[in-house]
Amino acid sequence: MSSKVRDVMTRNVVSVRTYAEFKEILHVLRERHFSAFPVLDEDDRVIGVVSEDDLLVKEARPAGLSGGGILGNRAGRSKAAGLLAGELMTRPAITIGPEATVADAARRMHAHHVKRLPVVTDENRLVGIVSRIDLLGVYDRPDGDIAKEILDEVIEGQFMLERLAFEVKVVSGVVTIRGPVTGQSVALSLLDSVRRVDGVISVRDRLHYPAS
Repeated sequence: MSSKVRDVMTRNVVSVRTYAEFKEILHVLRERHFSAFPVLDEDDRVIGVVSEDDLLVKEARPAGLSGGGILGNRAGRSKAAGLLAGELMTRPAITIGPEATVADAARRMHAHHVKRLPVVTDENRLVGIVSRIDLLGVYDRPDGDIAKEILDEVIEGQFMLERLAFEVKVVSGVVTIRGPVTGQSVALSLLDSVRRVDGVISVRDRLHYPAS
């Protein structure tokens, strides 16, 4: 069964309000050893994220300096002049829901080139935060637990096949599966379900079925 974001997220989240000042933000970043955190509005909704990169814009473009490039555009000039979190933050925040899968979170992080995602409800209220290291934690799972889930919940539970007809071997997250299925479509569907089991790094297909 694929882990949900709620299973791996950190629930005790450090956040700031839009009116937090530059030095206050910097102090929290240093004290908590974070590189970014969510910005909340007056209704406790996530409206942006302020990061080290956002703060560095001010250092990279001293007041009064003009020019092109990233700091020469309107957004760059606004951040360089900003003093409060609401002026410095990147918006909109890239977020995810607690019921999303770990795979969904990984794809979103990769697509948006971010290291963490605020976890929000349907009303955009903050309930946690998930980082890359949280997602990688699902691969730190005993091989025996992985094999048992494949046999119990996938082969027998989902596909209603005779588990004794299959051999499932897991070594360091790499699954080798042997056994008979009725056809290629069943084999492909079974392999796809095995790949979705938490902790599975790759799958070696040793299934056999009648030639079509």
